[in-house]
Amino acid sequence: MERLATGFALVEGPVWDPGRGLIFSDVHRGGVHCLAPDGTVTTLLPKRKGVGGMAPHAAGGLVIGGRDISFMPFDGTPTRTLLSLDAVPGAAGFNDLTTDAAGRVYVGSVAFAVFGGQEPKPGWLHVIELDGTMRTVSDGILLTNGLGFSPDGKRLYHSDARAGIVRVYDMADDGTPGPWQRFAGEPGLTPDGLAVAADGSVWVALAHSGCVAVFEPDGRERMRVPVPLPMVTSVCFGGPDLQDLYIVTGSGDSAEDIGSIFRTRVDVPGLAVAPARVAVPA
Repeated sequence: MERLATGFALVEGPVWDPGRGLIFSDVHRGGVHCLAPDGTVTTLLPKRKGVGGMAPHAAGGLVIGGRDISFMPFDGTPTRTLLSLDAVPGAAGFNDLTTDAAGRVYVGSVAFAVFGGQEPKPGWLHVIELDGTMRTVSDGILLTNGLGFSPDGKRLYHSDARAGIVRVYDMADDGTPGPWQRFAGEPGLTPDGLAVAADGSVWVALAHSGCVAVFEPDGRERMRVPVPLPMVTSVCFGGPDLQDLYIVTGSGDSAEDIGSIFRTRVDVPGLAVAPARVAVPA
């Protein structure tokens, strides 16, 4: 396993861009950054903090989370809001997100300040439709985290870090998740970001556990991939064949900025995340 970059606080939201490399955020220190194939790191969007999830957009940019859900164009023009925080009464912010094959955006909201010592309150799962409207489709998520679809798009996986489980929803044809079921997890685990492979396996970052857990489509654990740092926050498949597994980490309880990006080769390709196609305000 290679350490490609370090010196960050809390790395999150990794997304693979074939033309640019690995795009990621630093939740605490701020900024959306890009790690190019030659190892250089550039800043695409400075200062913005709290970005826990990102996805490509067909219009040439990214959908990014945080205080709201925004479209960040790659051409350097200003970001535009896709979903404002006041659209979700009681929400304190948005965390991880993903897209389905049609281009809808699925995103979780949190109802408390995660890093502010507040008492946890359950949040929600929302879908942003192609026309830009939003529906709340599930609730009771103690700390929403990674989201990802099965290869056939019929199941949505969703980490609840405080509950210690990964949920799974069966999807209706109109993009509505059915009632959630327990997919994987056990007491003491903190499932964070996740990614789905082409064989249907689900790769879940286990925060505080120093590893990525790999689950079969039926929820049985296949293996664990050890990581040199304990605060493993998310995973992403990348590279020309999508068989490079990128693993991002935070500094945990350390005062040092040692959040890092690691890469290792795996024997199954990942699924490319479909670009969002939700309407972007002019």
